Amino acid sequence: MRMVDVAIVGGGPAGMSAALWCADLGLDTLLIERSVGLGGQLANIFNPITNYLGATAANGDELRARFLDSIRDSKFERRMETHVTNIDPASMSIHLGDGSETKSKAIVLATGVRRRRLDIPGENEFRGKGILESGARDRQLTLGKRVMIVGGGDAAMENALLLSEFATEVLVAFRRKEPTARSEFVESARGRNNIRLLSDTVVTTISGNAKIESAELKNIRDDHTSREAVDAVLIRIGVEPNSELLDGKVELDERRYVVVNGLAETDLPGIFAVGDVANPIAPRSTRPPEPERPPRSRRSATLRRSELDPTDRLHRCP
Repeated sequence: MRMVDVAIVGGGPAGMSAALWCADLGLDTLLIERSVGLGGQLANIFNPITNYLGATAANGDELRARFLDSIRDSKFERRMETHVTNIDPASMSIHLGDGSETKSKAIVLATGVRRRRLDIPGENEFRGKGILESGARDRQLTLGKRVMIVGGGDAAMENALLLSEFATEVLVAFRRKEPTARSEFVESARGRNNIRLLSDTVVTTISGNAKIESAELKNIRDDHTSREAVDAVLIRIGVEPNSELLDGKVELDERRYVVVNGLAETDLPGIFAVGDVANPIAPRSTRPPEPERPPRSRRSATLRRSELDPTDRLHRCP
């Protein structure tokens, strides 16, 4: 069984930064990441990053490359493509998917957040067949098509404004009577003749054959159901923390974020949490991309940093 001074679970920016500092302090440090590479959500940012202090980058990959360069010579162990199945605070041990176990004097959770899901029929089946992962990356794919955006916050409205430059029509469905997005976003969206806002509405099913063909809707006030023909769906309903490894072991807030003090300490000695998993109000550090105009009239919109959104926290990822 391996014994280290510090074990860090999660290889995004927070995890890399923690590993760098621990190694500089001369601590025997292990960084565990389930993906093939470090960087976390940086891989999903396709916009310019312009408000990260001291650095700008064309996208998340460019900033990730700079981070990797910073830790290239740092003396800590990296274990990639490694799944953590359990953290046991009592024994200060980390159980891995291959059956092995590592003990540590301190454990740092840096597992970030993930996009919330609708959990409706068709959401999984049409991944890569009309479900958009990024409005910025996939905008050209919507040229001449009808797009359904699910969500009423800033990220949903930003994407509606962006994709309205390409799609023939953008439908925005949200549960509340009014969108929660900032007023200038909503006003800009209402000023576009190809954006339609659907209040009090939830998407219940995504349907099609080889690709998305329609979305079934339900009005939550009167239970009226309808079907809209669409070619693509983008889901922007917020994020949730990857805190399951500490659920029931340390204090979590009502939204399942890990509660920490100013030293990143949880309520258990030796257990720490850093980054998005412990920060429900983290801002982003990018700006929306300038739209690549298709051959039709130019529109303008004022965009700003978004509210809380899946991988829209320490960065922007429309």
